[in-house]
Amino acid sequence: MQAARLLPPQLSPFSPTQKPLFLKEYPLFNTHFPSSLSLAASESNRRSQLVLPCLKTSLSTTSNDADSKSEPDPIPAQLRLNIYSESLPFIQKFRGKTIVVKYGGAAMKSPSLQSSVIADLVLLSCVGLRIVFVHGGGPEINNWLSRLGIQPNFLNGLRVTDASTMEIVSMVLVGKVNKHLVSLINKAGATAVGLSGIDGRLLTARPSSKSAQLGFVGDVASVDPSVLRPLVENNHIPVIASVAADESGQPYNINADTAAGELAAALGAEKLILLTDVAGILEDRNNPESLVKQIDIKGVKKMMDEGKIAGGMIPKVNCCVRSLAQGVRTASIIDGRLEHSLLLEILTDEGAGTMIAG
Repeated sequence: MQAARLLPPQLSPFSPTQKPLFLKEYPLFNTHFPSSLSLAASESNRRSQLVLPCLKTSLSTTSNDADSKSEPDPIPAQLRLNIYSESLPFIQKFRGKTIVVKYGGAAMKSPSLQSSVIADLVLLSCVGLRIVFVHGGGPEINNWLSRLGIQPNFLNGLRVTDASTMEIVSMVLVGKVNKHLVSLINKAGATAVGLSGIDGRLLTARPSSKSAQLGFVGDVASVDPSVLRPLVENNHIPVIASVAADESGQPYNINADTAAGELAAALGAEKLILLTDVAGILEDRNNPESLVKQIDIKGVKKMMDEGKIAGGMIPKVNCCVRSLAQGVRTASIIDGRLEHSLLLEILTDEGAGTMIAG
């Protein structure tokens, strides 16, 4: 979702009152991009030869290959071209810019939503956006704790992490979840590299102020993004598990929202996106139709003072505000329960949640 002031009217190929074609059924994208799109997605013929096969692979991840071979394409060519032209101003705006995406919640638990997120990441990477992908893995951690006979414990929504739990957190997030996501992205046609906050001292942790109650739950003390820069500059997708170590090498469990926000600030990202299990920020928490589509820092702080933002939304909003204060252009809290919510947020004015501007 983009602020109106960020998209000059003359660039938009559709009327402001017209709902973007992206908001229709996503099977519209289960078609091949015409070679003419390479003019907008590449700087050279070499670049287009790399981009178009990648787009073809990523877009096909949401379709059934057998069905696509047996059934003719029902989408008229002109309609496909209209879709591509609608996305062009957004691709031009974000091409070469860093977008940090925090992945979790329902989008991580549902296989169909997971496929949707992976396809979106690959498409965005193929058209030139620099994607950094940060993940947690709470449900998977709970699953393995249960399998090992360890009861998960939480305090005010935060995992109590003793030494044995921290060992399992590291194994699951870094060894299992991270490599699974890397494999999915690579299979979809992009090139992903799996990391944790420990690698290259990407994130240095310090104990949480509540460490006496929470154990090895940490805050981010510092960020060194130097290990990421050559990856994103070469169109790779870093996939980062939210585990970090302190100066002595002790691992800590880091909140994935916090890790994503601090990385976005350190990288000078254009946009931070948090995938959640809610529609976004609501004017009335009891009315899901009261979505606030766009707000600034002053407005969001007022909503917090009025008690309109509460519970689990508070740390997410604080994470966004902190990243904006450190130079990130916009931060969005979007509904990860929607298929292809990343494309809706980045490639349309409609968006998929709430965008907070500095």
